[in-house]
Amino acid sequence: MSDRILKQQLAEICKHFRIPGTLIWYKQKKSGNINTTYEVMMQEETAQGPKETGYIVQKINNYVFKNPEAMMNNIDLVTEHILKKKKEHGVIGRRYRLHFHHTEDGKNYLYSEESGEVWRLMNCIEDCVGFDESSDPRVLYMTGKAFGEFQMNLSDFDASQLVETIPDFHNTKLRLETFFRDVAKDEYGRRDRVREEIATIRNLSEIACRLSDMLANGEIPLRVTHNDTKSNNVLLDKTTLEPLVVIDLDTVMPGLAVHDFGDAVRFAANTAAEDEADLSKVSLDLDLYRAFAEGFIGVTVDSLTQTEIDTMALGAVTITIELAVRFLDDYITGDKYFKVNYPGHNLIRARSQLALVQDMLRKYDDMKRIVQEVAQEHRMSVVEE
Repeated sequence: MSDRILKQQLAEICKHFRIPGTLIWYKQKKSGNINTTYEVMMQEETAQGPKETGYIVQKINNYVFKNPEAMMNNIDLVTEHILKKKKEHGVIGRRYRLHFHHTEDGKNYLYSEESGEVWRLMNCIEDCVGFDESSDPRVLYMTGKAFGEFQMNLSDFDASQLVETIPDFHNTKLRLETFFRDVAKDEYGRRDRVREEIATIRNLSEIACRLSDMLANGEIPLRVTHNDTKSNNVLLDKTTLEPLVVIDLDTVMPGLAVHDFGDAVRFAANTAAEDEADLSKVSLDLDLYRAFAEGFIGVTVDSLTQTEIDTMALGAVTITIELAVRFLDDYITGDKYFKVNYPGHNLIRARSQLALVQDMLRKYDDMKRIVQEVAQEHRMSVVEE
């Protein structure tokens, strides 16, 4: 699609969402593996002169999200509940709120019957920063605090209102069953290239399924969770680094707190990028791991069960294995789920995650010890107060 046609399409989408003014520029944002995201700038003539306002426009990947209408209803319910909580706590204003605009008929999404595309539009958060990666423990602490506050804001939300946007999203046992079935089919003839990775995943299957078994046995509770706790899904104040808002709510649904904790440290405490090809660069930074734990557990410790505290490290191991399985499964089945930038991209991602989980297992006792120390420190500080 040419720049002119795309700009015209984005302008039309803004009109459908009742955004005033003229689209003066746009740019595609490269972050994110699922949806296609654009930042647009609208210019409106006012009595004081031209006024420019930025927005985020996204095309939803409806191969991944089969029921975008239900997903967007989830988001409406969750954002309104969080807004109510923030007002109760005296935190208000555009910078602290993720708001999805509505069309004339009251929907927070736009469906095109002609193309089958689904679009949405949300506000830009001003004077903020997000981190794809950071070696600053303060950034990790604030990221942990943000996701902890997010979970606490939804602790009294009725989870029965939410639809599972991706059924069995973190059902690791089912993910493995699907993976080995796809390996057996080998529809794209890629199995022979990844026999070593397949064997590694088979060897990790037992530990990967422990949390699934604990959930099935009622040993660990379901909560309303974010389910995609990457550090770049938190926006921080550009100056103070205090959390402003958690974004990317597509997968908010019932889940495990330890999965949210684990996915965050998998992404943010990794010494390398998620798709690092040089596996010697991939490891878990325990200082960053501790920093995130202090932020997250500091907010949630009074609501977490002891079993959840005890399985935080297991959550990190589990989710890293699970993502390796998802990347490798997508590679074997033709790269249909995650956006890829080059042939074999999903394979590189899978290998990087497998290298990370091996380092986690080497540091597993330290990971468990750190979580227990952080939880104890926060419990003692509450008693002293």
